[in-house]
This record gives sequence, C-alpha cells and structure tokens, in this order.
Amino acid sequence: MSHFATLRFARSVAAPLATLWQAWTAPAARALWSAPTPEVEVEFLEANPLPGGREVSLCRVAGQPDIRCEATWLELEPLARSVACETVSAEGETRSSALITAEFSSVANGLQDESRISLTVQLSARQAQMESGYRMGFEAGLRQLEDVARRCMVLRREIAAPRAQVWQAWMNPETLPQWWGPEGFSCRTQRIALHAGGEWVFDMIAPDGTVFPNHHRYHDMQPQSRFAYSLHWGENGPKHADAWASFEDSPGPDGKATGTLVTLGMVFSTEAEFQNARSFGAEALGLQTLGKLARFVGAA
Repeated sequence: MSHFATLRFARSVAAPLATLWQAWTAPAARALWSAPTPEVEVEFLEANPLPGGREVSLCRVAGQPDIRCEATWLELEPLARSVACETVSAEGETRSSALITAEFSSVANGLQDESRISLTVQLSARQAQMESGYRMGFEAGLRQLEDVARRCMVLRREIAAPRAQVWQAWMNPETLPQWWGPEGFSCRTQRIALHAGGEWVFDMIAPDGTVFPNHHRYHDMQPQSRFAYSLHWGENGPKHADAWASFEDSPGPDGKATGTLVTLGMVFSTEAEFQNARSFGAEALGLQTLGKLARFVGAA
C-alpha cells in the first residue's frame, strides 16, 4: 500500500538570488551539496538542467545497496521557480516518486544580499518510513545548499557572438591563454589539454611581474553548453574552488539568438577564501576576464 505525504521546507540564504539559483541548478554546484551526510557518496551519471532534461545519480553508503535517483526537470523559470519529478529505486525496485517544486525570492535586508528558497515535495512511497528519510535528506540538503551559496561567486556577461564561436575561443588550447585573466595579466602555459579529464598547468603573470601558479582540472564537458573544473594553487596544489562555465543563446526581441550569455560560477573551498577573494576584487577581475573574451571574439 502506498504512503502519500506533502512536505514543505524553507530556508533563507545570505546570498544574492542569482547565486542561490545557480547553486540550486548548476550540476557542479549540486554535486557539492547533494549528499545528506559525509557517509553518503553521490555520483552524478547524467545532468541536464533544462526543461525536459534529466538528472540521474547514485547514492552510495558502505554495506548498503546503491540508491538510484532519476529526475526530470519539468519547469525552470530562472530566479523564480523550478519543478522536477523524481523516482528513487534500489536493486531494481521503485521505492518512491515525488514532485518537487522550488520557489525563489529575494529577501528585503538592508545589511546584505539575502534570498529564500521554499520547497514543496509531494511524495508517493512504498513504505511510510520513506517520509522521514525525505525529511532528513531535504533538511540536510538545504543546510548544505546554504553553505555552498554563501561561498559561491557568479559572474555573467552577454557576448554579441554566436555560442559556437565563444565556446571555441574558450576550448581551443591555442586561444584560451591569449585572453584568459584580468586586464594586464598574461599566461605562461606548461601544458594544456581541454577535455574531460584534461588539465591546464600555467602561470598567471601580473602587470608588475608577480607570478601566480595555477592548475585547472576539467570534467563534465558538454560541448557548447557547459563544462566544470577545479582550481588549484599551483600544480597539484590545494584546491581553492570548484567552478563551471555555461553558455546559452541570448535571444533578441524576435526570439532569434543574437549572442551568447556566459555564466561563470565558483564555489570556494571555504567561506574565508570566498571573503578574501571578494576583498581583493575577484568579481571585478573576473568580469574583466570575460570582457577580454568578448574582445577576443570581436564582440566588444
């Protein structure tokens, strides 16, 4: 006999609405907060955050069967609302299905940017105890979502060039070093391979000659759509951020694509690193980098 329940959750987050939305929808960010406890390992097999797109993941706990979650995004209204349906199974047997509606809003707060997520989960489960599991999982997930959003930086730039051209400028090992970095910086490459499992080991050289060793490790490449990578302090050094870039058509008044909307997101390893990055102007420097990309493709 099936068990039915409607569960509701809400959380205010000390981050801008656009940042919270990216933390909720971007696959690279979702991978950071999806596991409800440290004992749970979540592996994403498929992720496509578009209406009709699927997300498939496996939850693993030592000594227990893998839990498979298959979800489909039904609605994605940026900065406002998402709707998804999911099915959870183990050992080939369906355990539950749910319709998950998330609503987003800004919160009036004169001291800092703040936003809010409200969740409604309409659950149908084979066993009544699944309800308590959903409650625990979503409460933990929202706590971790808040933590991720608080150390997340999101930069966006519309570039008046086709998506294929913008993607190629970023994914070409000959051209990426030509424009990467803020104004006045240059890149000196040791090795570069721009594909899933590839890496870019390079020095960024400031206008005053200061050298900043960098190591980017790439994964989740979806051509002309998105990629994810981790940023390290020098070759094989400590990781200081998980990052992603996404590319969307930017439509004109007639609905036809007139350019590309580039979103660059970074979740710093700690909130202290995030605050330090903000203090030295990382947001402005990152926007300068996207501005150099626009000039490189002849769109600025």
